[in-house]
Parts: sequence; C-alpha cells; structure tokens
Amino acid sequence: MIVAYFVVAGLLAFLALATGLMKIVRPREKLLEMGAPFAWANDFGQAQIRGIGALEVLGGIGVILPMATGIAPVLSPIAAFGLALIQVGAFVVHARRGEKPYLNMVVFAIAGAAAVLGFFALAAQ
Repeated sequence: MIVAYFVVAGLLAFLALATGLMKIVRPREKLLEMGAPFAWANDFGQAQIRGIGALEVLGGIGVILPMATGIAPVLSPIAAFGLALIQVGAFVVHARRGEKPYLNMVVFAIAGAAAVLGFFALAAQ
C-alpha cells in the first residue's frame, strides 16, 4: 500500500511543485502571455497568484516529506486533501469563466487517490 501511495503522491508532488513554482516565479503578465490556459490570471492579482503558488508548493512538499521521514506522517494525506481542495477552487474559477476544467478534475482525482491511499497506508502500519 505504501508503494502505491508514493507512486501517486510522487506524481501529485511533481504536478503541484511545477505549477506552484511557475506561479511564484513568473509575473502575472508573463502568465497571461502564455495564452488561454492562464486567462484566469486576469481575475487575480499578483499577490493572490503567488499565494496560490505557495500553497501548491507547500502541498507538493507535504505529500512526500512527512511520510518519507516518518515524522508526523498523517500530514501527508492531509496535504493531498488540501491540494484536492485547491483543485475544487480552480474548477469553480474555470467553470465560472466558461472554460473546460478537465485538467483540474484529473489533478483532483490524483490528489483524492493520494489522500485515500495515504490514510489506508497509515492504517495498515
């Protein structure tokens, strides 16, 4: 069970870290220049975009580090649940804008699977 968790959590961590770091590092104007997938940035300020990015980076670290080190491992599935909640918010933003939030649904499913597998892995120990 723990191997399955780390496979799914590793994928989730990669996605969260990549998108989160991009939101932290790139200015809002550069995100808008990237085209339709980032049109949502019109609705948010630079500080809000960086805040979302910071939450994604912390979640990406949180799904791996506690479980891997054994220090408060219950935080890993909680971090995965937090990333799922971020995707719910992203889904709402994209749906209100009339965009298709398919990618958000996929990442939500991955985050949900990581949370469930993490809690099952902890219960099996």
